Formats: sequence, structure tokens, C-alpha cells
Amino acid sequence: MPSTRQSLRRTLAAAVTLLALTAATGCGAGAAAGGRQTTELRYQGSVGQVTLPELAADLGYLGDVKLNWIGNVTGGPADIQATATGQTDFGGAFNGAIVKLQAANAPITAVVAYYGSDAQTFQGYYVLDDSPVHAPRDLIGKKVGMNTLGAHAEAVLKTWLTKGGLTPAEIAKVELVALPPVNIEQSLRQKQIDVAVLGGVIRDKAVAAGGVRTVFTDYELLGAFSGGSYVFRDDFIKRNPETVRAFVSGVGRAIEWARTQPRQTVIARLEAIIAKRGRNEDPSLVTYWKSSGVAGKGGLISDREFTTWIDWLAESGELKGDRPKPADLYTNRFNQFAADGGGA
Repeated sequence: MPSTRQSLRRTLAAAVTLLALTAATGCGAGAAAGGRQTTELRYQGSVGQVTLPELAADLGYLGDVKLNWIGNVTGGPADIQATATGQTDFGGAFNGAIVKLQAANAPITAVVAYYGSDAQTFQGYYVLDDSPVHAPRDLIGKKVGMNTLGAHAEAVLKTWLTKGGLTPAEIAKVELVALPPVNIEQSLRQKQIDVAVLGGVIRDKAVAAGGVRTVFTDYELLGAFSGGSYVFRDDFIKRNPETVRAFVSGVGRAIEWARTQPRQTVIARLEAIIAKRGRNEDPSLVTYWKSSGVAGKGGLISDREFTTWIDWLAESGELKGDRPKPADLYTNRFNQFAADGGGA
């Protein structure tokens, strides 16, 4: 397996090349005749789960804006790369991945938070009950399975290992393995990996089945925070500001709807959405839903949710030159909840 850094650099290089080609062709559906703003947004979903935009659309919070599902994605970096290259109109990823893609000159801006960690919803690092892994140093030479490399799970893990006293050379001996989220629990139980990174409903399902224990969680390590954001291309935002505003405010309203409704009401709605869209999916995951984990009201983004990862990336050598400013990475100006305070 190539190193994470080499893999990430190749992926970013390909994304930047595609960006140049996309710019030359006008970047898709947003360039409507007569200057009219597009009302259809292409996006990628997640198998067996309901995204916040999908929930917002079902609740009627997107107004005239319609969603056009073009397929599913397993990791955030791939999702925002598809957006940066014009294959989709929006995508979501870990904020650190957004920093790295912007550092590779991708003209994207984060507009609303969509997932995070709190006391109910978080990413945990799990082992089998009889595993010898208890502390950071126990992971040297072990395999850790996660949904994608170069994103949230890797950044949190390496932060924990660093705080545990491991040197960069020792951290490099921890093998990271990218696996589809729905297969990570099975890989752990079959001992193909030593540690499984599990979050949200997938984590709750694994814990309910028994036989696993927590080594640590991102919530224990960092407290409550929004971990990822939806992004649009800058040119798309410029041509379609009201569409972006409708999307952001709709997602924000969906976050608050889910935050204030009884849990069973939310679950019933998610199950109904999966049943209606007819993608031949197993809806059992959504029965474990607890919260979106988003920290800011209506998905408002804060500087801290980028500075944490800017600092980590710079200190680990992933960022060269001056550190980017959070204000250059995200905006809250399209979010109706910004009137209550909360950012740029």
C-alpha cells in the first residue's frame, strides 16, 4: 500500500488537472441561459443513510432547489474532489481535507457544517474485547481500518498518537487501511484489522452487537466540534448565490429540525426517505441515529473548526508556506442562522 501522503498528493494533482479542464468548459449547469440561476444540484449520497440535504429536501426546506443524485461515495475527499472538478455541484468532507484541497489551488469554499462530534454522536476507535491495544504505543505495527485516508479519522488518530508521545517514525509504523464503512466492523471481527474507526449509526450497530470496546473517541480527545462542511466551487457560488443561500439555509433548518424533534420522529422520517427513493438499500442503519453532531446552530462554522486542522497539517509537514486563514476557507454569509452570530 502506498503511503497516505503519496496517495493524497497524486489525488490532489489529478484534481487540480481536472479543475483546469473544468474551468475551460464553463463548469456545468450553473451557467444557465439569460443569467438565470440553476435550481438543480448534482450530488453524491451514502448507502443506507440519509444526508442532511436529502432530509432538507424531504422536509420542503430547499424551496425550488431540487437534488439530483448521481451515485454514492464512501469518503469525503473524493466527494469534494468531484465538486472541485465539476462532476457534482456540492460535496462534503472533513475540514482538514478541505484545507488540503484548497492548498492545492482548488477554488472551493465551505458554506455549512454537516457532521460533528458530541456526547451522542462521535467517531470511536474500537478493538475486540480481548485485544492487547489499550494505549497509543500499542498501535505500533497494528492495522487501523477507516472509511478513507487523508481525512477525519486519520487526523484524529495521529493527533492522539502524537499526544501519546509517539515520534513521527513510530506513527509511520501504524498501518492505515481504507475500507467501505459498511465493511469495517466485519473486518475487525474477522481480525483482518486490529482497530476499527466507527462513527454514527454504524458505530452504534457494532456496539449493540457486543464484543468490542472503545480505545478512545474524537469527542474525548477534542470535545464537541463540527468536523466537516459542505463546499461549492467559487464560480458556482458567484453565478448562483440565491441557490447556495437556499441550500445552506435549508440544510441549517434540517439540522435544527432534527435537533429539536423526538428521536423516533427523526428515525421514522429517515426510514421513509430511504423507502421512497428506491435504491435497494438496507434501512437498518438509520434506526441507530442519535444526532448530526453539528456544533453550531444551523450548521454555522467557526474558526476553530479549521484552525485545529490547519495547525496539525502545518506541524506534520502537509502544508507548505504560510498557513491559510480560516476566513479564506469558509463563509457563513449564506446561512440564515448567522444573524444570531457565529462567523464570517
